Amino acid sequence: MKAKQLAIALILTLLTCDIQAQQKTDSLSKKTEKKYQATPPKTQPFGKEAFGASKSTTLRWLGMAGFLINSRGTTLMVDPLLQGFDMPILIEFPIKPKDVPSLDAVLVTHADNDHFSVPTNKDLVGVTKAFHSTIYVDSLMKNMSWPSFGHDIGAVFKVNDISVKLTPADHAYQNAYPRPGQRHFKNEDACGFMIQTPDGTIWAPGDSRLLDEHLHLPTPDAILFDFSDSEWHFTLAGAIKLANAYPDTPLLLSHWGSVDAPDFSPFNGDPKSLYDKVVNPKRIIVLAPGQPYSLRKLRK
Repeated sequence: MKAKQLAIALILTLLTCDIQAQQKTDSLSKKTEKKYQATPPKTQPFGKEAFGASKSTTLRWLGMAGFLINSRGTTLMVDPLLQGFDMPILIEFPIKPKDVPSLDAVLVTHADNDHFSVPTNKDLVGVTKAFHSTIYVDSLMKNMSWPSFGHDIGAVFKVNDISVKLTPADHAYQNAYPRPGQRHFKNEDACGFMIQTPDGTIWAPGDSRLLDEHLHLPTPDAILFDFSDSEWHFTLAGAIKLANAYPDTPLLLSHWGSVDAPDFSPFNGDPKSLYDKVVNPKRIIVLAPGQPYSLRKLRK
């Protein structure tokens, strides 16, 4: 038991160091003149009713990069962070981990602690059937004895009648700023998820620099859209290029308005920066944390 506690403490330390390293290096490499942070509408709390049987697919933004997906009663969370973050938070989270009744799966795109929240997921383990991520993140989960599965980029797995495919990412920023004893990170340590439901396909790209592959995927019916102007993310210009590669796909804004860090570009996206640059701007969806969004298939 003591060994397991030590392993968990080590993993928490590593994940915190990773995000702090990205914060430090990004701030050094790209100074922002922004004097404020855009924030989302007031949180709409939800409870167990959001996890029940359904005849449709509903998404709820959890804040940060997290989403709850209920697809006809199959429930997934993508990158949930609902407590225990190491930076000040601007929003109220729409649900507490202890109030989540059940999940069929948690999907984690990579190991940074704003996506792989150990404090959140520790409290979800008892109600979650399976955790899915990359091979590397799965190794961290297995050290904590979670019911987890690791997958290669391009691999496909099923969660009931939902099919999930891992999409590529480029987010191995740690190698640019090595610390003594640090492992060498690989691009395949991070991923996105293409989530195919009966009511349409949702793409959660995760954190990544823009790749050519990102511009030539089958058209999704919704993108969990990171538009922060960070060199280790799409950048704002890259995010706009990606959005316009899928000109009819709704963009559910993500990775913004949640963390009080005005000098840290990954958390400082402003929806106002998109409307005059994105084709068909009516498809930009600014959700309040917890607000439901109904997925619909596009006419293709």
